[in-house]
Amino acid sequence: MCYIHPCDWPLTQPPHYRAMATFQDFIYDNEERDGVRMSWNVWPCNRLEATRMVVPLGCLYTPLKERLDLPELCYEPVLCSRASCKAVLNPLCQVDYRSKLWGCNFCLQRNPFPPHYQGITEQHQPAELIPNFSTIEYTVNRGAPTPLVFLFVVDTCLEEGNLQALKETLQMSLSLIPQNAVVGLISFGKMVLVHELGAEGISKAFVFRGSKDLSSKQIQEYLNLTPGTHTSSQNKFLQPLSKCEMSISDLIEELQPDPWPVATGKRPLRSVGTALSIAVGLLESVYPNCGARIMTFLGGPGTQGPGMVVGEELKEAIRSHHDIDKNDVPHMKKAGRFYETLGGRAAKNGHTVDIFSAALHQTGLHEMGHLVTKTGGHMVLADAFATTLFKQSFQMLFAKNDKNEHKMGFNVNVEIKTTRELKVAGALGPCISMGKKGPNVSDNEIGIGGSNTFQLCSADPSTSLAIFLEVASQQGQAAPGGRGAVQFISQYQHSNGTKRIRVTTLARHWADPVTSIQHVAAGFDQEASSALMARIAVNRNETDNDGPDVLRWLDRMLIRLCQKFGEYNKEDFSTFKFPDNFTLYPQFMFHLRRSPFLQVFNNSPDETAYYRHKLMKEDVSNSMIMIQPYLYSYSFDGPAEAVLLDSCSIKPDRILLMDAYFQIVIYHGDTIKKWMDKGYHESPEHENFRQLLAQPVEDAQEILAARFPMPRYVDCVHGDSQSRFLFAKVNPSQTHNSAYGGAYAGAGGPGGTGASVLTEDVSLQVFMDHLKKLAVANNS
Repeated sequence: MCYIHPCDWPLTQPPHYRAMATFQDFIYDNEERDGVRMSWNVWPCNRLEATRMVVPLGCLYTPLKERLDLPELCYEPVLCSRASCKAVLNPLCQVDYRSKLWGCNFCLQRNPFPPHYQGITEQHQPAELIPNFSTIEYTVNRGAPTPLVFLFVVDTCLEEGNLQALKETLQMSLSLIPQNAVVGLISFGKMVLVHELGAEGISKAFVFRGSKDLSSKQIQEYLNLTPGTHTSSQNKFLQPLSKCEMSISDLIEELQPDPWPVATGKRPLRSVGTALSIAVGLLESVYPNCGARIMTFLGGPGTQGPGMVVGEELKEAIRSHHDIDKNDVPHMKKAGRFYETLGGRAAKNGHTVDIFSAALHQTGLHEMGHLVTKTGGHMVLADAFATTLFKQSFQMLFAKNDKNEHKMGFNVNVEIKTTRELKVAGALGPCISMGKKGPNVSDNEIGIGGSNTFQLCSADPSTSLAIFLEVASQQGQAAPGGRGAVQFISQYQHSNGTKRIRVTTLARHWADPVTSIQHVAAGFDQEASSALMARIAVNRNETDNDGPDVLRWLDRMLIRLCQKFGEYNKEDFSTFKFPDNFTLYPQFMFHLRRSPFLQVFNNSPDETAYYRHKLMKEDVSNSMIMIQPYLYSYSFDGPAEAVLLDSCSIKPDRILLMDAYFQIVIYHGDTIKKWMDKGYHESPEHENFRQLLAQPVEDAQEILAARFPMPRYVDCVHGDSQSRFLFAKVNPSQTHNSAYGGAYAGAGGPGGTGASVLTEDVSLQVFMDHLKKLAVANNS
């Protein structure tokens, strides 16, 4: 392990750090530097005023945000000596360079510097005291590096062509996994096979009945496992790739479709729950508290054993949202409890469960949602294993950074320190509570509460955790002086096996909303607030299972925010005006109400589970694309430009590119379609038209290549069925019975022309008019 003296770091600034002209610059710079976006960047001074702010005080924190300039310190962090604090030395601490003491900014304890810091001066500071390094990372020497573990769980109830495509992808992945990584293979159909690795001359496997629910102890006995034993001689099922690459490659190649016959009118017997239970039991016996991924490949729903989601008979349809509303779901609740318990076991040991679902019908993602979310795993939804969507998404999972290291971390333990004026109310995201109590833990919970420490079994550079804070100061108490501070201490296992500690410390000013409402309003981040409110709404929807009630709650919160921060005369909605940094928030809420996160019409429960899972996991930028897609217009008038997500932007002589995160849609207007039908783009004299057609395709390919999971690519023309993806997302300012000609008084261009949308939904303009009327009404 390398050792770098703390004074050896030069006094340099991160290259991206720049002078900030506006509050928005401050917000974006903090996100780029620290991976944090706060809903409010000026904090209310007491609890009562904080509740009147409507949008809760919180942040979206990205623990493993990529920082190319992040200094890596090869020594242990310096901790506060007070047992109830243990905060890490940071740029906000007061330092006495003469007596070599530092004051903790969280508990005010004075602490001596360790001996190797005796050479520090005001001109020769360690990196952790440099103001621009509010985020810093330590590489600590705590035991031998731990190898990564990849356990493949493969469904063999597939058609031969689909299974062959999956086998080719799995064999390709062996070249992407580090040679020191540990691998294993489980296949399942009616029976579950745990394959031995390294058996020479013959393939060996332990076979389990798929209808039987096995405990962890039974799995240990049947597989002859010694808990906590990693050695190759003791464990035949999990081996380093360098020792068994040929063996596991041959085993994958030898996989055949499940041999058990399937009678007419019946589904294949698929033991999904038993296979996952054995996988979790195997890892928790041999590799407890180590970074591991259970990569599950599903081609259909579980039809027998624990976790079954539908019966064997084809006449029994798999549950729909309508069935869930009627409570006509004989398997859903039992399966959901089974997978939630299984997820708790896996998360307790730091193991991640990924599910790659490739089928034209549902496979049970709705029931398995808690299993994936609790363990911080990935969900990928594809039509078949032979599709580019699956192959590219799976390959991107093993992406590497500039240092040739995998972009993944394991067992990310996030501890939150706060000054005495703040408490931790809870978290929402792909995490579990560690149950660590403390004086800064609030009794009022939002999401997963009752703790100031949360664990993510795995994370990538875009994985974000929503942290909610509560102002502890009571009304009437002296207003807190200076700034409040929060520190995130994230301990995790790096993909190279080393232990890392990333520390992020931030501070914000206090203000009294009664006397300084303009200062508090100036610190509002409408994008971060929208992402936080979306997570709360999805969480309420899943726990209360009452969609209309959640929509009413969102509407009430929006009306209250308008009343609190809007400027207006009572009963005169024409006078209503929002501050500039609030103006887009109602628009975000309008699109959130129409989104698949809250509207289940035309989506299966599996699709809804997939969409919600991604929203609860991604950072602010990706969340905002999901809530309000981006729309770009291409024409002969000039370069591509961003346009309103509105039906008035759909014009005959335009090509539109819509990035809806889950879909990338290229739409060709009616005139463009006619020119294409006449073959103008194939004619040399119409080279500019050919280039116009190629430009959105090139831009779409850039998005497809960079996003995980890969979005669904839709190329459509005016009038065809695929154009529904675009028409379902745009604001219907023009409909078959609309009185409005455009979204914003002529914003649609010449004459406000555009396409009409066949829908009964209200437009954004109608939504805003009703919102203003309710906000200014005396009895609201």
